[in-house]
Amino acid sequence: MSGHSKWNNIKRKKEKTDGQRAKVFTKIARELAVAVKEGGGPDPAANSKLKDAIAKAKANNVPNDNIERAIKKASSEGGENWEALQYEGYGPSGIAVIVETLTDNRNRTAGDVRHYFDKYGGNLGQSGCVSFMFNQKGVIAIEAEDLDEDQVMEDALEAGAADFAADGDVFEVTTEPDDFSAVRDALEAKGYTFVSAELEMVPDVYTAITDPELVVKMEKLLDVLEDNDDVQNVWHNWDRPEEE
Repeated sequence: MSGHSKWNNIKRKKEKTDGQRAKVFTKIARELAVAVKEGGGPDPAANSKLKDAIAKAKANNVPNDNIERAIKKASSEGGENWEALQYEGYGPSGIAVIVETLTDNRNRTAGDVRHYFDKYGGNLGQSGCVSFMFNQKGVIAIEAEDLDEDQVMEDALEAGAADFAADGDVFEVTTEPDDFSAVRDALEAKGYTFVSAELEMVPDVYTAITDPELVVKMEKLLDVLEDNDDVQNVWHNWDRPEEE
């Protein structure tokens, strides 16, 4: 199961973004802005979408000042209008890829995403071409150090989690989408801190890449997608070996 770890993907992102904090903060600020406008205003107590976005921001170590500033800016008249667009396609070796974006220029974003797929041996497909292979789940990663596995599992299941797994340095708690906020809040109330806590697109099956050259191309495709300012999340079903 080593290649199936969601935490491997989270860890990869964390290592990558430690040196790009400003970019991460900017992307999360967009999510906060969209949550304010689409979720029902700037009060997280009355806006569950905003509450989830704030939790994600905190898990990514976004300072409270940045969070408050983004919410205030989104609440004012004349703030940017971001459009959520999802792209689907195949990477090298038929790896299924979903790209979630927030953009103020759909032509620019579509052109960039198509170019990346073409450049690195993939192809952009029609809407729905790979999303049927994924299910949305709440995924909460808790650092395992100094914690008792049985106690964490008991607390997670008691809070309403659908599944629990120990994966190396972290415990992974999985929830149904509708239960995510309640489970996260219950675990937070018990004093747990999260390495990551968000809704993810989790694949039903995973695909390995055996050709080393295609492994490099897949890594490059993920890198350029994640580096693009308009791209919020990249989900895929690559069974990445641990050593990668």
